[in-house]
Amino acid sequence: MPLSDHEQRILAELEESLVRQDPEFAERVRTESVYRHAGRYCKWAAVTFIIGVVILVAFYSKSTVAGFMGVVIMFASAVWFERNLRRMGRAGWHDLTRPRDGEQSRAAAASSGLEGAVTEARDWFRTRFHRRES
Repeated sequence: MPLSDHEQRILAELEESLVRQDPEFAERVRTESVYRHAGRYCKWAAVTFIIGVVILVAFYSKSTVAGFMGVVIMFASAVWFERNLRRMGRAGWHDLTRPRDGEQSRAAAASSGLEGAVTEARDWFRTRFHRRES
């Protein structure tokens, strides 16, 4: 249901007030999306998982309790990663991997970003090992 003219005016006044009072926050809200936020948390969860692996490998032979803590950290970060990945969804993955400039062409967009890096690596492996697509 669309907003009435009065509601639209009130919303515009609130937005102008926010921009005047805190322009940095207004810009951050304008550019941030749920997908990028969840993607950032996925990155932190992956880093935390690696830290858990390092703790497990480094301390398990000395103390099983410390090794178990590494496993707990790994499990918690895997759950954190999975929840944020679900929050992003498929549309969020494409939003996260696309280049930041909207002005790039489709071919340039395919060669940049995370999705482009994965595609390039896959193509390199295919040519390196002479594997043909079915």
